[in-house]
Amino acid sequence: MTYLYFALFTQNSNGQIEVTFPDFEPYVATFGESIADALHMAHDALEGYLLTAEDGHDELPRPASPKAIVHDKDQLLVPIEVDTKIAREREENRSIKKTLTIPKYLNDLGNQNHINFSATLTDALKQKLGVS
Repeated sequence: MTYLYFALFTQNSNGQIEVTFPDFEPYVATFGESIADALHMAHDALEGYLLTAEDGHDELPRPASPKAIVHDKDQLLVPIEVDTKIAREREENRSIKKTLTIPKYLNDLGNQNHINFSATLTDALKQKLGVS
């Protein structure tokens, strides 16, 4: 599911960017060393919260209208979009270690030719299973 919530970015006295989500105060907050870092951390924090909420079948608030979010001129109001379907697919696509046996001569030839055995097996399995 795709969600869009607004975050408030506020620079603190140490130069860090504090991030809060008015719709989820005080449960979702983070910070970054720069705007780019804060943006990454905001997405990560919101994604983690939303995944947990979905897993617990928690009711989520309707996103507040940006016009309804009170903030001062020193704060940035930033929309953060999270697609939990993509997040779950990314987690399911993590690599796992498999132990297998191949003939020694194929191992030797593969090593001599700098073959990436994991990539080769992955490609062969995709072809065999008809997936991309």
